[in-house]
Amino acid sequence: MKKLIRGLDHFQQHYVTEHLELLEQLSHGQKPRVLFITCSDSRVAPNLITSTDIGDLFVIRNAGNIIPPYGAANGGEGGTIEYAITALGIEQVVVCGHSHCGAMKGLLKLNKLQADMPLVYDWLKHAEATRRLVKENYKDYSEEELVETLVAENVLIQIENLKTYPVIRAKLHQGRLQIYAWIYQIETGEVLAYDADTHTYVHPQSQLPNGKTQGKVSSLAPYLSDRDSKVDNESIGNLRIAFADLLVADPKSGKEAEAAIQSLLGLFKQAQNSGMNRNELKNYHALFAEPIQVWTSKIYAHV
Repeated sequence: MKKLIRGLDHFQQHYVTEHLELLEQLSHGQKPRVLFITCSDSRVAPNLITSTDIGDLFVIRNAGNIIPPYGAANGGEGGTIEYAITALGIEQVVVCGHSHCGAMKGLLKLNKLQADMPLVYDWLKHAEATRRLVKENYKDYSEEELVETLVAENVLIQIENLKTYPVIRAKLHQGRLQIYAWIYQIETGEVLAYDADTHTYVHPQSQLPNGKTQGKVSSLAPYLSDRDSKVDNESIGNLRIAFADLLVADPKSGKEAEAAIQSLLGLFKQAQNSGMNRNELKNYHALFAEPIQVWTSKIYAHV
């Protein structure tokens, strides 16, 4: 507490005296330009990382930078998102995960949390789609690699959840909203951004107009790197049909929903064994993000 009080004194004597005009302007209202959604981890400081000032970022923080799909939870995330886009007119959203995320480590051992931290367990179930896809499809990875993959996948899946909100879908349809996927590396202070064209995480500067790509970052997204494998084109064609059929499935019960998820996991395993391109696999991951959330909610509703 002494450190906090000394910090308050330093803030008032230095920052306040040097920014009186800015603080006076902010007293009349806020006009942040970016909605920044990130983890509650104390090692992640949005304004410090981006060198932005008071009033520049509208921030949502929670364990695991999770955004429950529209209507799936009664927390404050949905209302805050709606306010940011509608009332504040924000047109840029960043969803930022980070390396060594405790929430993602907990996600790997989700069932073990139920007894000691039931509220954490309930919260992390909103990231069940991430857990299932990564844990069931990357069994040959080490725990450290699985956590890295969870971090990278989770950001993308939470963006898919974000798109289920009516206000977000409307703005995207109008071309008045941009969403960015970032990962902050605690150990180096580096930020990486997802490039949808190459399906890799790259330096964010490369995404600016006339920016030059700095290269792929396979260490943060090992699931995106192509592996040498024999391609079975006939099997891949049949798998595409199976994926399409499953995408329109509508399980009516928890048992049927569980069967649908197991079928999907089986299809992903077959796709990998058949040599399906990793970029195509990644596209299927994104397509099934929302159905898996729906199926999972039906499973837990019957538990």
